[in-house]
Amino acid sequence: MRGAAARAYGHFGAGASVRVRDGRIEEIGNLVPLPGEAVVDARGCVLAPGWVNTHHHLFQSLLKGVPGGLSTRLADWLAAVPVRHRRAFDHEAVFRTAVRVGLGELLLSGCTTVADHQYHHYPNMPFDPTAVVFEEAERLGLRMVVCRGLATQVRIIDTAPSPQIAPETLDQFFAGLEHDTQRFHESGPLATRRMVAAPTTPNWSVLPDELREIARFARRLGLGLHSHLSETPDYGAHIRAVHGTTPLAFVEQHEWVGPDVWFAHLVWMEPSEQRLLASTGTGMAHCPQCNARLGSGTAPVVELLELGARVSLGVDGAASNEAADMLSEVHMAYLMHRLKHGPQALDTDTVVHMATSAGAQVLGLHGTGTLAPGQAADMALYRLDSPAASGLHDVGGAPVLCGRALPVQSVWMGGREVVREGAIPGLHWPDLHQQAQAQVARVIERVQA
Repeated sequence: MRGAAARAYGHFGAGASVRVRDGRIEEIGNLVPLPGEAVVDARGCVLAPGWVNTHHHLFQSLLKGVPGGLSTRLADWLAAVPVRHRRAFDHEAVFRTAVRVGLGELLLSGCTTVADHQYHHYPNMPFDPTAVVFEEAERLGLRMVVCRGLATQVRIIDTAPSPQIAPETLDQFFAGLEHDTQRFHESGPLATRRMVAAPTTPNWSVLPDELREIARFARRLGLGLHSHLSETPDYGAHIRAVHGTTPLAFVEQHEWVGPDVWFAHLVWMEPSEQRLLASTGTGMAHCPQCNARLGSGTAPVVELLELGARVSLGVDGAASNEAADMLSEVHMAYLMHRLKHGPQALDTDTVVHMATSAGAQVLGLHGTGTLAPGQAADMALYRLDSPAASGLHDVGGAPVLCGRALPVQSVWMGGREVVREGAIPGLHWPDLHQQAQAQVARVIERVQA
């Protein structure tokens, strides 16, 4: 690849070349093509590492803009949107369509790695959701981390629950997780398939003793741990009232901190929790658009970064973030914390680090996330001839500064071109759009019946 600007991302100058061999970056610099090498002319473009999305809910891709959830906070939104509509995801076709839409949208924003918090599991499911997610990711060409969800109890506020939100027993979860690990999980820094143990929330979805059992079981299998935490003040109030401590201290007591653990949101944290997160190496998936959309607050990202905490970036589900792509997410992260802390709060390099290298570290994919020799050739190439980039001085910062308005030209995962000239090879989006809208109609009919 010749001629791409990449100052803010790979720390090599504009006009440099990148040589890729066997799925990895071999050289970067002023290179001369070797005989027989394919050359991509990247002049007039900017090259970035593929984005790493550390928290998503792919099944929600068919729940965008549900009217009953547009003006509600988290608790009411949960009841009105994902809980109410899960009954409609009782067939593989609707679930698979949702996964395909979500992964396709992410890929077309330059995302190459996705961690899906897949909590749509219930006893005697008629299809295999884990297999569906991995199949769709392989078809489109993304690295996939399935965070296998769990609830052993239903929340009190979920009245008249449908069979599709019925809880599992801990033994059912362990059997399913071990089976999926044997079928799909890959180790190593360049893995394309990973499994993670991921109860929905530590304080409401499972019992405290179960939390400890889950941590020990997952670690025996060599798996990471993931969940939601402290998204709203309710989390902290509940933990203090029931357990007399803070949310992060509570999960620490149950062996849920460390470099193999990361939590989504962490909007409401006391200073002692911020220090604990940083000192234990526990990760964070920051989801700024979802937090803004639901009015949940602004996470203490600047404070955590100053403490050396591992802060990554997640899109979260499309049901609470209709702009379900990483370009929108990096743009929002760049702006949100400047609103709170001032214009020096975050620069473009820091935001890119959160959305690439830090995310790869949080997921344990240490061979990805940066443009450097030896690293996986997970890369996104963006065109600079768009209206958004016209007149732009800092072209290296274009993906963060321009956000969703910046068009993607090509995306590679492990050296394989998975987006070409702004399209996904083998995927005709107008057809997928029609399928999605047909499934949306089915979902609405099923829920209103």
